[in-house]
Amino acid sequence: MNHDPQNNELNRRQFLVRSAKAGTAIAAACAAGLWFHDTKGPDASGLDHSDIRLPDFSIENLGAKMSIVRGEDRIAALRLAIKSLGGIESIIKKDDRVLLKVNAAFASPAMLSATTHPSIVAEMTTLCYGAGAAAVVVTDNPINDPASCFNLTGIAAAASGAGAKVILPRAEMFKPFTLPQAKLIRNQPVLYSPLKDITKIIGMAPVKDHHRSGASMVMKNWYGLLGGRRNIFHQDINTIIMELAMMIKPSLVILDGTQSMMTNGPTGGSLSDLKQTNTMIVGTDQVAVDAFGATLLNKNFNDLPFIGMAEAAGLGTADYRSLDPVELSLS
Repeated sequence: MNHDPQNNELNRRQFLVRSAKAGTAIAAACAAGLWFHDTKGPDASGLDHSDIRLPDFSIENLGAKMSIVRGEDRIAALRLAIKSLGGIESIIKKDDRVLLKVNAAFASPAMLSATTHPSIVAEMTTLCYGAGAAAVVVTDNPINDPASCFNLTGIAAAASGAGAKVILPRAEMFKPFTLPQAKLIRNQPVLYSPLKDITKIIGMAPVKDHHRSGASMVMKNWYGLLGGRRNIFHQDINTIIMELAMMIKPSLVILDGTQSMMTNGPTGGSLSDLKQTNTMIVGTDQVAVDAFGATLLNKNFNDLPFIGMAEAAGLGTADYRSLDPVELSLS
């Protein structure tokens, strides 16, 4: 049984009609929202300079684990992947406060696979509460206007419908942060408020081509925690992705390769950019997860320098086979 009705809910004609209707609203909203990001984001001079630290959210007794599940039903694949890692109870404990870091970067419908699919956001929220979580929050600092992005992607409705709190970024939520020994993340505004009091963090990203880095997957997804003039990092994209993986040590990462964006990433915009790759990757080692994700784009980790850089920094392994990943199929 297919548990993912949103996957096929829009045909091409419906998509074009809805996109046309949304265009004017998006354009207006984006103009209002640009100050959060890239060229006009809050710089460190206007922020509270109290020293902040980000905890290590990894689960020590879980170790480096990875599951690869093949099948077209993304919810069933996610459930099976979590079960194969020991169940949600091995990750989320009673009274945990969980942050789901989604990719909501663009104001586009879920069918275009430019953002985290809303169905798995709802599913993870339900799973976390079922394991006894005290709270689940969902956030990102999108490229476009946050409200438009969270609404048009379907993430806001899916998250709130499952009981999660959606946090849209505001200027006062950012605090300057310096990553020790970092080259780029120095006195950089970081979306800190949603991270306060969080005990577990789960990254959720789609598999996408990226015109600068070659791919956008789970490590690149942490880019959405930065504010300020973050476009300056495009000149050294591999270093910033490595530093982001150093900044956030997640409890779990989920890489959705049910449909992969093979071309014109990270925004896409056409169904012709997509390929049905029917794979869900879940793991505790974000380097290994990205290394496998590269294969869905017909690449390997050597084609993506940030993976080797992250491995060299001791953040995980590019040799995902060394983790002896669980490989399952829905059929």
